[in-house]
Amino acid sequence: MRIAGGGLVRRWGGRAVGLAITGVGLYIVAPSILSLFGAWPRLADVDPWWFPILVVLEGFSFAALWWLARLALDQHAADQKPPGWGTLATAQLAGNAASKVLPGGAATGSVLQARLLITAGQPAAVVASALTAIGLITTGVLLLLPVLTIPAVLIGPPPARQLELGLLVSLIMAVVIVGLGVAALTWPRFVVLVGRGAGHLIHIVKRSVTAESSAAQLVTQRDRVAAAFEGRWWAAALAAAANRMFDYAALVAALAALDVHVRPSMVLLAYVVAQALAMIPITPGGLGFVDAGLTALLVLIGISPDAALIGTLLYRLASFWLPIPVGLLAWTGWRIHLHITRPSRTDDGQTP
Repeated sequence: MRIAGGGLVRRWGGRAVGLAITGVGLYIVAPSILSLFGAWPRLADVDPWWFPILVVLEGFSFAALWWLARLALDQHAADQKPPGWGTLATAQLAGNAASKVLPGGAATGSVLQARLLITAGQPAAVVASALTAIGLITTGVLLLLPVLTIPAVLIGPPPARQLELGLLVSLIMAVVIVGLGVAALTWPRFVVLVGRGAGHLIHIVKRSVTAESSAAQLVTQRDRVAAAFEGRWWAAALAAAANRMFDYAALVAALAALDVHVRPSMVLLAYVVAQALAMIPITPGGLGFVDAGLTALLVLIGISPDAALIGTLLYRLASFWLPIPVGLLAWTGWRIHLHITRPSRTDDGQTP
């Protein structure tokens, strides 16, 4: 009885703690969520043609992740059939939706995405390696963005109606990211120098971190990414840059729809912080924390509170809320296909 009780504790204890943390997080951010929901009728004031623009931009951002997964899995597809685009899209959309509605966030979504890919015939070890590499390269791009905005912040504000330059800024940033990404994947010495520089800075606030330990850790992560995308580094860097830049462009478009005048470099900084908040697994997909944080950051960079709230709502509608039903449909379609194509256990038992 004690063993059974201990098994139940081990099985459900962690889940109970996760649900409790999620419940507390949702309670804390409930006012911001209600405030955001209360602004939904204001979306009727936005020109309708902005909505398909946002959907297309987010669609390209998701497609870049499918491309990354294809590159990583194709690398090891010599002995098995490579996954089709439909399989990759279904797995990513379903995993993304799960990360937004279930406790655990991105970790839960990755488990579901891996399950779909493994069920489709991909080796478990290859899938785990590919998803790890995708997470590392996309996170690396996100961490690189604040550094790239420093020159724009120092130069000063550009001419009037500067937000319209945001899409051009995203294109320029993508080119720079691709160049730096390829340099990191093909030139280990470059990674060592960056790691040592970061280590010196981190050592100031955390004495246990040294330049050498930081460089070694960064090189280890670089080697994992390089192995996953070997021979296709240009394509991998381009896909990772496209994933972030199309998502950032969607935020710019959401603000441009409200005729907001603000520097795109400052919007980029707000975007990076908001994406960092989404990684904290207190609430699924950073629900509430991202919304409140992004709204506050947009106000901080000079946008009116009303425009910041509506802009955040418009961006989150395309990047957070719309992918949930799309992912649910993808998962449902996968379950139906699996039920039709996989023989039942009864049939298997009756087979002579």
